[in-house]
Amino acid sequence: MSAEAATPHPKMPRRRMRAVKSNRTQILLFSILTLVLTAAVVWGGRTLLRNSETLVFAVGDTSGPEARFAARLATVLKNNSSRLRLKIVPNGDNARALSQFDRKEANLAILRTDARIPPRARALAILEHDLLLLISPNGKKIKSIAELKKKKIAVIADNESGPALVRNILELSDTPDAARVQMAPPGATFDQLFAAGFGAVIKIAHASQIVKDKSYAQYARRGSFTLNAIESAKAIARKYPAISEETVATGMLSASPAVPAEDVETIGLEWLLVAQSKLSTTTVGDLARIIYENKAELALPDGFASKIEPAETDKDAFVVAHPGAAEYINDDTKSFVERYSDLMYVALLALSIIGSIFAAIYAKITRIAPEKASQLATAILDIGERVEYANSLDALDELQDELEAILRGVVIGLRDGTISSDGLDTFKLGYEFVRDEIGLRREHLKRHAAQDLPQDDKVVVVKTAQSA
Repeated sequence: MSAEAATPHPKMPRRRMRAVKSNRTQILLFSILTLVLTAAVVWGGRTLLRNSETLVFAVGDTSGPEARFAARLATVLKNNSSRLRLKIVPNGDNARALSQFDRKEANLAILRTDARIPPRARALAILEHDLLLLISPNGKKIKSIAELKKKKIAVIADNESGPALVRNILELSDTPDAARVQMAPPGATFDQLFAAGFGAVIKIAHASQIVKDKSYAQYARRGSFTLNAIESAKAIARKYPAISEETVATGMLSASPAVPAEDVETIGLEWLLVAQSKLSTTTVGDLARIIYENKAELALPDGFASKIEPAETDKDAFVVAHPGAAEYINDDTKSFVERYSDLMYVALLALSIIGSIFAAIYAKITRIAPEKASQLATAILDIGERVEYANSLDALDELQDELEAILRGVVIGLRDGTISSDGLDTFKLGYEFVRDEIGLRREHLKRHAAQDLPQDDKVVVVKTAQSA
């Protein structure tokens, strides 16, 4: 018997060992790659979510309240590590700023409700109220709008829009009586205006400034003016949506003596922070949250925006609230999961499909295909063919060891996945057949060895007898 036949076949167990090691290495590399890709996706997602967004804020003159409020808001956003940033663009006046906003060249602006409202403007917050104070000489109370129309009126306001507003309210814009409503000279006092022949003074000012103005207390001590209620303030506000009902609270102008002595009904205007209607709900919601949570930091030293109020969220509001601001104001702000739950479900489904495809590609390309158990039956039958040529018990023991080595390899391969259970019954049948054949061959050799031993003894005895 040759050495090749007697030596156990070493290639198959060694090949399976290499396959196991290769699979383990590839699985390790694949796991590391998966972790790297996961970390990259998470980092990219966080970067995307935290990616800053720049909003253009159109303002009027750089020294005006709009520009100064915008600068405060930019600082607050930066101090709160917000993803939002402001680019403040000054204009000559607020009318030009609103024109820039109307051309969609700005995302944010501040307007007073008597201005021309851009159709795409949506309110975020009420920054300030302007009150109309109807002042007359002491003891000369103005009881009605009809009586006011007959008087010469001086309007104290920041610009010519004030007299135009008064003429519009009094319905004098297209009549010769419009000339009776005039802009007061800069710095003129009530006493000076009354002495100049004006029968009434209408002052349009920020409510926050009126509270801080000490001159009203001085006028009150001298008894030089009377604060009048505006008749039918509710009817005027209903007729002109840009105008709002306002109240001059007791002692608002002067605490001692108290002016007014009781609440006085009047009308006024609102200053609104507005955003483009197409600005995303998430962006406006984030901006609204920063504004309402940092009111104190946004108030200007002169009082502007010192009492920021929520925008009106009713559908019939003069300037409709932006959906993002309305969600925050009404406490309907959705969490990230609530807002993107549908998208996340679709994404997870897509990732599941992609992952399955990727796993299949990995198993097909990178993984060594497991060897079928039935394919090893050939090696077993090869051992079976060599059994009949084994003429000694030692040769059979070597074949038995080789058969057991193949069996151990199959058991290990089934555990490690390098051998599939496909054809396992065939392998089992072949193994049992060869095992039994080795057993029969072993018995045959033992039997013939036992028979040959007595015959040799007889021959020896006969020869001994003859020689004797």
